[in-house]
Amino acid sequence: MRSAMMKQAITLRRLAASVALVALLGACAGPVANRAFEEVASTTEQRIGKKPVWIKSEEDKAQVRKTIDDLLAKSLSADDAVQVALLNNRRLQSNFSELGIGAADLTSSWRPENPGFSFARLRRGQEIEIERSIGIDALSLLVLPITASIESRRFERTKLNTATEVLSLAAQTKRAWYEAVAAEQTAKYVAQVRETAETQAELARRMRSVGNWNTLDYIREQIFYADATARLAKNRVMATAARERLGRLMGLWGKDMAYKLPDRLPVLPGSPRSVENIEAKAIAERLDIQMAKADVSALQKSYGLTNATRFINVLEVGFQRNSQSEVKDQTGYEISFQVPLFDFGDAKATKAEQYYLQAVNRLADTAVNARSAAREAWLGYQTNFELAKHYQDEIIPLRQKASEEMVQRYNGMLISVFELLSDARDQIADVTAALEAQRDFWIADTDLTFVTIAPVEAGSPAGGSAMAAARAGGGH
Repeated sequence: MRSAMMKQAITLRRLAASVALVALLGACAGPVANRAFEEVASTTEQRIGKKPVWIKSEEDKAQVRKTIDDLLAKSLSADDAVQVALLNNRRLQSNFSELGIGAADLTSSWRPENPGFSFARLRRGQEIEIERSIGIDALSLLVLPITASIESRRFERTKLNTATEVLSLAAQTKRAWYEAVAAEQTAKYVAQVRETAETQAELARRMRSVGNWNTLDYIREQIFYADATARLAKNRVMATAARERLGRLMGLWGKDMAYKLPDRLPVLPGSPRSVENIEAKAIAERLDIQMAKADVSALQKSYGLTNATRFINVLEVGFQRNSQSEVKDQTGYEISFQVPLFDFGDAKATKAEQYYLQAVNRLADTAVNARSAAREAWLGYQTNFELAKHYQDEIIPLRQKASEEMVQRYNGMLISVFELLSDARDQIADVTAALEAQRDFWIADTDLTFVTIAPVEAGSPAGGSAMAAARAGGGH
């Protein structure tokens, strides 16, 4: 009896030591996640020259805050806005936790199933029987290298997905910067038009009061002033909305929303850039294609594993030791497995095969879409460059000359005020269209830059829900 109690205590101490060892091994997930983030940051820096920061301590938070303050202290360039977003966007920070979750899954995949321990104490009169057994799933040990390899591939996909989210945020921020600068520039121009219209309307009122203007010309001036006032209100709302969108992407609020932007968009380049073999470049470098390839590879491994183990779902090996009063202990082993009488694993194998075929078709679809997006981005870039250049070199200079001629004719009393106001409205429309064309060119330039490295659909936020869904999908 005493011997049995001592053996029981030894077994419990060994069990406690095993638990402590598992807890110690659990700490390995942290360094794995850190290395994965460094790979993501390196991938981002290679493609856009900017690195994100994973904020995990108060020290990290203070350093990031200082960098952001330095950037916000000056007029923000497009690259500055991207850097602020990569440092301060909270949704992106939440996406980085996917790396920690994936690292924990990867670390767990290298560990066998926990052993099972059973203990029974039976009494029959003065006779005591103690039964102890410990068992482990031998099948999980046999396939451990394969399952760990599959989880490793899933983790690679998680890293690619995280890098895609970073690049998507960068692209959206750059677009939003051009939209915000263009909106503010347009609002300032319309404010100047409104100020001129107000002066002309006041002059018309005075001229009419002394009888030098007829009622129709006076009304036309007032309509022009009222129209300019409405345009200004609309453009100010649009500028505020564009500024808010940019602020959200950069994760700003409160006093930080007073950030400064340049007065005007960058000037157009002298000539468009040339990109050779843009489709091949997209196929070779886009992260969504690399993710699709990783899915196919992981599911191919998973499909092979399913076929190999379809007839044996559980294979357990155990050690037993039985003790009875005044009887020599019994020792031995036990092997148990499921008998495939009702489920031969054919449904599981078919399901795995369909997941694999689904991944193959998704890879093909991703490649087709990448090629199409690359062609579309290149055409958009060329068209918007030519259009913006046409406004800059042809339409706006001609419009200025026409306006100068109209003013001279009006001063010489050769045209009416109606014709002068009509020309002013046409000039406003052309200048506004020129600003829009310039903005659209720089947005097309951004799209052309990112189309060969990652899928960056306009208006798709950097969201953790998409990443979590992708992670769950990789578990098939």
